[in-house]
Amino acid sequence: MDEEYDVIVLGTGLTECVLSGLLSVEGKKVLHIDRQNFYGGESASLNLSQLYSKFKPSSQKPDNLGGRDRDWCVDLIPKFLMSNGELTNILVHTNVTRYIEFKQIAGSYVYRSGRIAKVPSNEIEAIKSSLMGIFEKRRMKRFLEFIAKYNDDEASTHQGLNLDSNTMNEVYNHFGLETGTKDFIGHAMALWSNDDYLNEVARPTYERIMLYVQSVAKYGKSPYIYPLYGLGELPQGFARLSAIYGGTYMLDTPIDEVLYSEDGSKFAGVKTKEGTARAPIVIADPTYFPEKVKKTGQRVIRAMCIMDHPVANTNELDSLQLIIPQNQIGRKSDIYIAVLSDQHMVVPKGYYLAIVSTIIETDSPHVELEPAFKLLGTRLDTLMGIAELYEPVDDGTADGIYLSKSYDPTSHFESTTDDIKDIYFRVMGKPLVLKKRADGEEEEEALNGLE
Repeated sequence: MDEEYDVIVLGTGLTECVLSGLLSVEGKKVLHIDRQNFYGGESASLNLSQLYSKFKPSSQKPDNLGGRDRDWCVDLIPKFLMSNGELTNILVHTNVTRYIEFKQIAGSYVYRSGRIAKVPSNEIEAIKSSLMGIFEKRRMKRFLEFIAKYNDDEASTHQGLNLDSNTMNEVYNHFGLETGTKDFIGHAMALWSNDDYLNEVARPTYERIMLYVQSVAKYGKSPYIYPLYGLGELPQGFARLSAIYGGTYMLDTPIDEVLYSEDGSKFAGVKTKEGTARAPIVIADPTYFPEKVKKTGQRVIRAMCIMDHPVANTNELDSLQLIIPQNQIGRKSDIYIAVLSDQHMVVPKGYYLAIVSTIIETDSPHVELEPAFKLLGTRLDTLMGIAELYEPVDDGTADGIYLSKSYDPTSHFESTTDDIKDIYFRVMGKPLVLKKRADGEEEEEALNGLE
């Protein structure tokens, strides 16, 4: 195999697969290689044997875990899709929804003052919420009405506030909101992982709250959707898209050598056991070019908790997102808990999977997850992994090497899609424009089964 391509993609993580799909649709000749024998790279879903060989290689998996190996699909990086978010838009735009079935996540919860409460998703729920007293509920209702009605072109909707100059804290204070209310709006609705946003201009927070509210409005219950059989379905869906448009895939193929131009300044191709493949540019995850990435200084700990019961105080729901805001437990970063069940085809019947993740802040990271473990109750087993977060040193335009960022601990894919759109822009020299569906019918069809 000595062949010329427009783009070589290394690693089948979600970012890489979405880009190879999008570039194939654009008519690029794409070669996609992964050294591993399964799709998904860092964002794969593993069966039980794969899971134990990765996280507990020396110990046997517990005898009390039922089901067949393939009844388990455990995400290495737990995230949900916002039903009105950018990844969902990309899935609909590319029609990858043909290959993947989605199910709603049944609820969105937040930890506050020692207990779990449902996050109000609209003005009516805010009035009923156990998170606030009667007067605070009215203030919260006024705040949500302001967000819903705000129109850049109509000064009468601004209440004297400017989203591009007022800080978010000033907006909250305008409505007289209490600290605890700011806390769950900022962390459980706008989904910020720390409090830095309070002193920044309000526009990004306004946009995040709108995304949350519109995502909830789409199907009710929660703003999140999730693919049946785990997130590993997403990279595979985009891989199929790429293949339909002529993309070539090679799994289980290590890179023997990276080739450069004669003066060594530019990427020129790769050598593998199959031969030489040449291309002017490469898109890769950080593990393929360790010398071209730097540590962000953050590390993430993730714990996969296998349970045989739902989370207490959540109405026995089959799935939910639970956020523990940092200042509720004296931390700098939030703790995220994603809970799934057999309804999502990721565990056998009768089991629940809770995946806990956060940014490490101390020398004993497993202890940092204790607040989450307390809320989860008894666990049949817990598997933990720690990941260093990396980002590229350069933007890739000089040497043709475009690298993705590591997956952060946030509960959804919005930061990942920012990275995808950013790399797309650098590679193609134009922004990724997602075509709007004319009548929304295709989307309804695409995300069917979401009651």
